[in-house]
Amino acid sequence: MNGFKAPQETLGDLDAEAASALVAAAADVALIVNGKGVIRDMACQSEELQAVLEGQSRWLGQAFANTVTLESRPKVEALLREASPNHASPRRQVNHPTGRGTDIPILYSAVRVGGLDRLVALGRDLRPLAELQQRLVEAQQSMERDYARLRHAETRYRLLFQLSPEPVLVLEVASQRVMEANPAAVRLFGEVRDIVGRLISEVFDVRSAGAVQALLAGVRAAGRADSVRATLAGGVRECAVSASMLRQDGASLFLVRLSPVEAGDAVAVNEASRSHLAEFFEAATDGLVITDRDGRITNANAAFLELAQLASEEQARGQSLERWLGRTGVDFSVMMSNLRQSRAVRLFATRLQGELGGSADVEISAATVSNGAEPYFGFTIRDVGRRLRTDLRSSRELPRSVEQLTELVGRVSLRELVREATDVIERLCIEAALELTGNNRASAAEMLGLSRQSLYVKLRRYGLVEPTEQAEVEVREGDSDTGEGAL
Repeated sequence: MNGFKAPQETLGDLDAEAASALVAAAADVALIVNGKGVIRDMACQSEELQAVLEGQSRWLGQAFANTVTLESRPKVEALLREASPNHASPRRQVNHPTGRGTDIPILYSAVRVGGLDRLVALGRDLRPLAELQQRLVEAQQSMERDYARLRHAETRYRLLFQLSPEPVLVLEVASQRVMEANPAAVRLFGEVRDIVGRLISEVFDVRSAGAVQALLAGVRAAGRADSVRATLAGGVRECAVSASMLRQDGASLFLVRLSPVEAGDAVAVNEASRSHLAEFFEAATDGLVITDRDGRITNANAAFLELAQLASEEQARGQSLERWLGRTGVDFSVMMSNLRQSRAVRLFATRLQGELGGSADVEISAATVSNGAEPYFGFTIRDVGRRLRTDLRSSRELPRSVEQLTELVGRVSLRELVREATDVIERLCIEAALELTGNNRASAAEMLGLSRQSLYVKLRRYGLVEPTEQAEVEVREGDSDTGEGAL
């Protein structure tokens, strides 16, 4: 320890109070120990530290060695022995026991005070450093566990990658170059140098490269896409290609799986698929119709024939779907226009008119299917008559709310809508007048500008008359003018 150069000049007039303040400020804990190693005085930077250190008993009057743990007592003895007036003893860490079951680590250095038979032990609290070391150890252990899990996961990945009987390629998303190929892929392409480092578009035939690029674009945009059929370069083999995305070291990669398809297998799969689709087409409970670009029917299932009241598919084939769909003659045109623009229509509400006069409320969903230069349209027609509320409309029923009235748009003509709107307003006004007059018919008629007889007629028309009053209303109606002028 390097001391002051001229302590007599700079600290010569330092009294005991100033010296004690200096010592207390210089350490977290300071002890005054006599020649026999007994603590005569004590100072702490914080009350919390003093309370923890003296948790079991007060230190004043106790031997310094008795305040530390058993293994720290030789360090205290050495600390007291090595202290001298001109040189502080080497720093030593000792542990003080507490009633909480944990030890408090303190780093002490001792210096003997002049010719007096006493020394000053200056200690620094090592708890913050110990906590930092503990967190460091825990972080290191956590990292080691994570590294172990990553190593095990990589080992499992490598094992699966190598043993998979399915050819697998790993591509870089940005460049779409092949980064890795498993042994099954190497067997498919010949040698590793024939595939690793090449662009994925070079791996497939020119006619199939576009489909593979579209597959990868779909996976990159949506995270998944349906598999496609592609022919390897040179036309040597056809494969079913599927892809998915994964992240590794902050980079995005494509995992491309290739499933070689034998010619016989492809034909069998296609035939089975077509057979299943044909069976579903015929057995579907919703009407299914396929039309050409002009809306003329090429195929129709039994459910549609039943809705259209047709005996056979031949009666529908070649006919325009407009013949059975739509109320006003424009529904079909609107639907076909949307199909050509957006390629799909969902839940289009209209009516289907049968050949024998029957009709049904239906919902239509349709989609455009590309077939080379000649696209065609597929329609799903669902009968929703059972789902419609029975109070929407019958020939004699009136709508009871504006919401029900707006639901009639497209179902009836504008003239009928205006008449229905007038009836709704008239009924609402009569109900409001009766409510305002406390159901006084005479006052309500006067408020509405109607004769009492006209009001009774309208009450009966709108079902606002109790059954017991029907006879009275009919008598009054027979004895007076029964004109039903609108409000």
